Amino acid sequence: MSESVDIEVAGRVLTISNPGKVYFSRRGETKFDLVRYYQSVAEAFLHVNGGRPLLLERYPDGASGKSWFQKRVPKSAPDWLHTVEVSTPNGTTSDALVAHDMAHVLWAVNQGCLGFHVWPNHAAELRIADELRIDLDPSPGIGFDELRSAALRTRELCTELGIETWVKTSGSRGLHLYIALQPRWDGYQVRAAAVALARELERRYPDEITAHWWKEERGRRVFVDYNQNAPHKTVFGAWCVRPKVGAQVSTPLCWSELDTVVPEELTIATVPARLAETGDPWADRPPQSIEPLLEWSERDLAAGLMDAPWPPQYPKMPNEPPRVQPSRARKPDPAG
Repeated sequence: MSESVDIEVAGRVLTISNPGKVYFSRRGETKFDLVRYYQSVAEAFLHVNGGRPLLLERYPDGASGKSWFQKRVPKSAPDWLHTVEVSTPNGTTSDALVAHDMAHVLWAVNQGCLGFHVWPNHAAELRIADELRIDLDPSPGIGFDELRSAALRTRELCTELGIETWVKTSGSRGLHLYIALQPRWDGYQVRAAAVALARELERRYPDEITAHWWKEERGRRVFVDYNQNAPHKTVFGAWCVRPKVGAQVSTPLCWSELDTVVPEELTIATVPARLAETGDPWADRPPQSIEPLLEWSERDLAAGLMDAPWPPQYPKMPNEPPRVQPSRARKPDPAG
């Protein structure tokens, strides 16, 4: 293949450099194969990610090479790129790429982006978080059967509250459940709802599911990572290709598929045909209310529970327990 190729996308002509460079070594898919993949899922990708800020995970030499996270759009970027000023937990600001259209996405792919980490906010209203993301994280010894069970129990609990959920593979070992939200709550409120959900799941299924932040306390249980909903936190996006040699895709599913799906087989080689045949399972996601979860949050706090621990890069929060793993915490002096 030539050293570069021009493509027309979203009314613009983009030059894709080194299109024949192998990005995924298992089957030999190239940078241009990745471009074609995103073009094939463009409508579904933009339906869920469009208008949102993106954190770029760059692998200029492909999935087997070195990588870094790029939080800022470089000054050399074309002037037509849509960006938005976002901030980190400590208040540092940067200009993030917005998933405005497929030209923006493929511009990032041409920069070697092999992972789009998506904000739960739209660029037009960064104060509002309009998705709650439930990240089911496998502890050591946990397989996909246990994850599947935890996902179904989570769905059942949310259904009990009148809340509809949608499921996708993570593209790696986990499962992600999403709740599309009415545009009413900020990231702090959405995280509080996620903490309440995780704690209730642990109460009901203490041998299977845990809300404990510290790994030493989780045991052989599925961890509900509520902190994926902390303000300014991004999650690996739907329809996005993971930086793995097999080019696995974080793929939205119908709930009826969960019993038979093999996540490892959902790749850039299989997902486009699957989408064309069965359609987008996330095409219709009516916005939901998290009022029931916020009521549970208030109930827990009224009962004396402290806030759950925050990630280490966040400022110390009100009512947060000490940020030290239990095995290293200072023990009370028995002598008083």
